[in-house]
Amino acid sequence: MTRRQFITLLGGAAITSPLAASAQQRAMPLVGLLSGADPVGYAAQLEGLRLGLLDHGFVEGRTIRIEYRWAESKYDRLPALAADLVSRGVDIIITQGTPAALAAKRATSTIPIVMAVVGNPVETGIVASVARPGGNITGSSVFYDEINAKRVELLKDLMPPLAHVGVLVNPDNPANDSVMRVATQTAKTLNIILQPVNVRRVEELEAVFERERLRIEALLVVDDGLAIANPRRIAELAIKGRLPSIGFREYCQAGGLAAYGVDFPQIWRSAGAFVDKILKGKKPADLPIEQATRFEFMINMKTAKALSFDVPPAMSALASTVIE
Repeated sequence: MTRRQFITLLGGAAITSPLAASAQQRAMPLVGLLSGADPVGYAAQLEGLRLGLLDHGFVEGRTIRIEYRWAESKYDRLPALAADLVSRGVDIIITQGTPAALAAKRATSTIPIVMAVVGNPVETGIVASVARPGGNITGSSVFYDEINAKRVELLKDLMPPLAHVGVLVNPDNPANDSVMRVATQTAKTLNIILQPVNVRRVEELEAVFERERLRIEALLVVDDGLAIANPRRIAELAIKGRLPSIGFREYCQAGGLAAYGVDFPQIWRSAGAFVDKILKGKKPADLPIEQATRFEFMINMKTAKALSFDVPPAMSALASTVIE
């Protein structure tokens, strides 16, 4: 699709779609973005979103406007931020993470909500089902529980004698309840004891690492907004504590030993397609939740060297990406 003004894109649909009519009156659609994290840590994801919008002819500031609301890991701020977006009459709310999606859902039952990414939308009560989300919400999800369970398995393969693993997790994120449950089930089959390492604020990280590092042999970093926004700081503390660790791609690139997961910027890019469909009159209830289909395993050999950690040759061969 070539770039064009939003009013041209909608064309005759404005007569039958109240959403489209409202956006036409404004000359360009207004989208609200609600996140539990911060813009610095999510720069790559935001670029993915902008590329996704551009794929469908939307250029921020020219043919579409975006109002940003960042909770900066203070999830208790999300309800007020969501209410503010609703009061501004946005045409669509894009959310990041489960806490933001839940806050948006509670704030409005009429404004379409696009989840740029979420962990367990059905189990956390955001949507009725993946195939038929119902209500005013759709978007993309990842196999949050399964990904983190797989990370436990990969840590065991990297360190066969492994017995105690810390799980860096934000207890205020309801999606993490099932993560811990499923990961614990997997850990039991591998004779591993999981230890929750709870962190709610980035300022707590150093003290938490100092307290926990002697009780665990390795660290699993869950893809919560706080971790995604601060991968380098967490990786530095893991190396300082002599802890082999596994998390998501950006964490491994920032200095974590390994990663298993999805391409978050690419998933955010798909949000642009949802925005386009909704602005053309599609109802979120009729748009199935998209689920990640591509996963990757990475190893950072620089970090392995810094930890004096011998990566088993079979694991190096298994990795889709090796950072030398």
